[in-house]
Amino acid sequence: MITSKRFDRTFQKVLADRLPNKNIFVRYFVMQRFHHEKLEWLEFDLLADLPQVKHAVYLRQGGVSEEPFASLNTGLHTGDLTDRVQANIEIIQGHLHEQIPTWINTVCGEARHTKNVANVNSKSPKMILNVDGIATKEPGVTLMMKHADCQVALIYDPVHHAIASVHAGWRGSVANIYKEMIAKMKYWYGSQPEELLVCISPSLGPEHAEFIHYHSELPEDFWDFQVRPLYFDFWSISEYQLQAEGILPHHIEVARLCTYSNPHDYFSHRRDKVSGRHASCITLL
Repeated sequence: MITSKRFDRTFQKVLADRLPNKNIFVRYFVMQRFHHEKLEWLEFDLLADLPQVKHAVYLRQGGVSEEPFASLNTGLHTGDLTDRVQANIEIIQGHLHEQIPTWINTVCGEARHTKNVANVNSKSPKMILNVDGIATKEPGVTLMMKHADCQVALIYDPVHHAIASVHAGWRGSVANIYKEMIAKMKYWYGSQPEELLVCISPSLGPEHAEFIHYHSELPEDFWDFQVRPLYFDFWSISEYQLQAEGILPHHIEVARLCTYSNPHDYFSHRRDKVSGRHASCITLL
């Protein structure tokens, strides 16, 4: 097992040069990297030492798919062969079963770029259609979201012992699906925003997030997040949205790893057009 060096520093970052009206508090981390045989995955510092939750952001190594889907592609509608995708999902589920003795099953959200979210359990279908967020209070149920360039946020409420997984592309950010999930977790479980831990996966970084038609695609509230003309920092947009809903700054971990920039580890639809999908998973113990 290989672990990256930890780095944990907290401070206030005022983006006065390009965000004149917004103060964002940012906590910087380096994700921990692990491998078992050919399988490789990342874990968040914020969740890594908590005994009641397991999680993983699986990288593209360790599967059976061939290029351009090599090799741990979990996306069924990408053009890859179905039997290979199913084999990759079974590899991940086998790893989950090894790591989690009480593991029951996996529930996935379809990820249709909506703000729809669902409360699930071990009796739910394996695939929940037309949702981009799923949540549960049942131990042993793995929540899986599949993604390439889009963010997946893994959310844990250690007080009410509940978890959620949220898929957020730019459309999800515009719809503010994070706000929707936070509100639903409060309704379903009694979760309070200040109690939640939120970790956001590797995703499209600001150097490659070009939006030529941003005037019609993105709300004006996002326009201040341009790092240069037409390029947007959705990592900071997500932090801004989460903090606006009451998530504490030191309860947010954004990977700040760009999927476009690292083809060895990450699928990227924007980079390759024909691309596989990662799986990010979280499970209550």
